[in-house]
Amino acid sequence: MSILSQKIKGDVWFIYDGDCPICTIAANALAIRKSVGNLHLINARKEKTHPLMQEINDKGLNLDKGMVIKFQNTCYHGADALHVMALLGTGQGWFNRMNYWLFRSKKLSELIYPS
Repeated sequence: MSILSQKIKGDVWFIYDGDCPICTIAANALAIRKSVGNLHLINARKEKTHPLMQEINDKGLNLDKGMVIKFQNTCYHGADALHVMALLGTGQGWFNRMNYWLFRSKKLSELIYPS
């Protein structure tokens, strides 16, 4: 079942490495659909004590190898996070349009963004 077909509204948490220029651009440019919920950005370099950082560490997700999107109590990492971003994005602005076209397919996401 697709994330969007679940029709459950919830907050989206985007946890990224603030020292990574690409991650920072993504964090600043990402826009999600209002029908999805609210977007919260967490720069892992500045918010080391945020409760989600402990959860990410407990799950063994490495932010040096990819960003994390948490949506509906599930953490998506790396290529999966980009795929989820594409599905939840507005499609407005150059970043969101590019993200959608590159990462809307889970298989293509895995090819483009190897872990």
